[in-house]
Amino acid sequence: MRHVSLREFRTRGAKALEEVPAGETTLLVGQNGPAYFLVPVVGDVIQEERELRLAMAKASLRRGWEIARELGEMSDEEIEAEIHESRASDALSLTR
Repeated sequence: MRHVSLREFRTRGAKALEEVPAGETTLLVGQNGPAYFLVPVVGDVIQEERELRLAMAKASLRRGWEIARELGEMSDEEIEAEIHESRASDALSLTR
């Protein structure tokens, strides 16, 4: 996967992407890390969507892991309480 800086993409646009092989997903990277995926839509659109969703899920998990490291370990009881609270909140929002 090619990385293109957001700055380069803003200033050079399509020219910056000409160096990326056809059909390859491109990651636009800002000063604070990855920002956007550019995913070409060619051939098997369903497979492309799966790959995009997988990448998005991994990014989401990484952020969750960072938060977990910052908060420290939780006991099984704390985890169960968090799950229970989240499910109760979801159930409440469905009844509205």
